[in-house]
Amino acid sequence: MVVPLEDYRYDALSCPRCSNCKWVDHVYVRSHRFAKICPINARYGFNAYSAHGMLDMALALLDGQLDYTPGLIDVVYKCTLCGACDVRCKRNLDLEVLLVLEGLRERCAQDEAGPLPQHKAVVEKVNESHNRYGAPSQKRIQELPGAEENADILYFVGCNHSYVQKETARATARVLEASGSKFALLGAEEWCCGRPLIATGQWELARKKMEHNLDTLASYGAKTVVTSCAECYKTWKVDYPRMLKRSTEDMDYRVLHIVEHAQQSLDAGTLSFKNPVQMKVTYHDPCHLGRLSEPWIHWVGERKAFGRVEPAKTYRRGTYGVYDPPRQILNSIPGIELVEMERVREHSWCCGAGGGVMDAFKDFALWTADERLQEAESSGVETVVTACPFCCENLGEAARLARDKINVVHIAELMLKALS
Repeated sequence: MVVPLEDYRYDALSCPRCSNCKWVDHVYVRSHRFAKICPINARYGFNAYSAHGMLDMALALLDGQLDYTPGLIDVVYKCTLCGACDVRCKRNLDLEVLLVLEGLRERCAQDEAGPLPQHKAVVEKVNESHNRYGAPSQKRIQELPGAEENADILYFVGCNHSYVQKETARATARVLEASGSKFALLGAEEWCCGRPLIATGQWELARKKMEHNLDTLASYGAKTVVTSCAECYKTWKVDYPRMLKRSTEDMDYRVLHIVEHAQQSLDAGTLSFKNPVQMKVTYHDPCHLGRLSEPWIHWVGERKAFGRVEPAKTYRRGTYGVYDPPRQILNSIPGIELVEMERVREHSWCCGAGGGVMDAFKDFALWTADERLQEAESSGVETVVTACPFCCENLGEAARLARDKINVVHIAELMLKALS
């Protein structure tokens, strides 16, 4: 197992049930209306639908005091795994809350109590067609402006940008080209990064996707992987090292989101945005690009008396996610006025698409997205900019259903407008 639940028994047991995992840190709260940080607890209210409720469930399962029930599975798989509870807990205690929740899902999958039928349908598509949509591999994007057969940079397009939001892939390619960067594509050889499998606790199935993608990367000889998808980014940067029991810095490649590459190019003077884009916008931090994207640091050690760990452990607190590059990009585009929402950076409210929730609990996913759009509207903007296709998809659908004055756009497309 990648996340053995038994290894995190201390973390589940040591939760003081303080409920801080449900709220934005009081230092950063700007209003009662947008003070919540946990989508499932905000929506369903009961403590079971919260981090400490699921930690109780994990303990009960470990101690043989609880059996799998439909109610338990409903709670476990309604969590978006956004990591907000983990960040909040680490403001006070060094408990690995998110690892307990991931371990709980892996245990459910191992015991064949999960995932849900909707997740299994996605798994079947990923296994058979190597993408979450079940589309032929040959129909993945094969050509993009500026792409070459061999280059030191590999643009990993991802399932969504290969089959659904193709315009974002084209915009990303144009930004890479404008920065003077040579890049290659995997085309039909690109497989799903494995995130839909990881999110539902099926790590061993995801390992097969990882092995293929790493082998293919090695055959191309590229040293840098660029993504335009926050989920692909986090999978390559954090989850692949985890499965290999290595640290991010020990991998044979480095991963950059297009916002990081563009920001570095702006600083180097190889990229500039000269075309004015008259727009008042706010930026939504994707969970997988923000608080969940800190480098993975592999640790092997022991718990000692009073919870001490030996050797010392470096904790990922969400502080060093990719927050500044997208904001620097937006501020560098003439005509753009950036207005921040109340919940930003590591305190950002999840869009609702993650953790398999958009596949199995569409109504809840859209409710979560609409909460974010209400926050955006309160900021006085008409456009939400983000850097993840699934944030774009879920927020965009919620906007079409209930918020017709709000537009949602991927930042790569906004950069393209500033280049044109």
